[in-house]
Amino acid sequence: MNITYKNTITADEVNAIRKSMGWRQQHPEQMQGEIGAAEFLISAYDGDKAVGMATSGGNVLIVPEYQYQGIEKEFFARIFDFTRSKLKPGYGTQVHVRAWSDEQIKLYESLGFQISTPEKLGVPMHICLTNQIELTDKMFKQMEYKEE
Repeated sequence: MNITYKNTITADEVNAIRKSMGWRQQHPEQMQGEIGAAEFLISAYDGDKAVGMATSGGNVLIVPEYQYQGIEKEFFARIFDFTRSKLKPGYGTQVHVRAWSDEQIKLYESLGFQISTPEKLGVPMHICLTNQIELTDKMFKQMEYKEE
């Protein structure tokens, strides 16, 4: 495995990564908008195959068979460097992630993250905005990624 890193990725490549993770794919136009809006983006390739991507917002996607092999650590090292480079002297910020497994908790703790509590950061909440009443792949007109 020879991983190389870039600061670009296509919508189709992100959708291929999302599909490998069992996640819903997004319309390419919507995905391209999200890619373009990222202040910092890094992607990982094994040869010509995109196997991971991350943004300064803490979004990290990695093809399952490539997880926990050092890509996450490289992504966060670069995200931290980028974020620190934007801080004025005496300023600070926080990077937030969500761990979905004990393995992820161990990884994030090894990178310096601390487990948060509602008392420290409040209760995580989200909202999904759409003009649809019910969110389904069919109503969201999600595409099916076709591997070539």
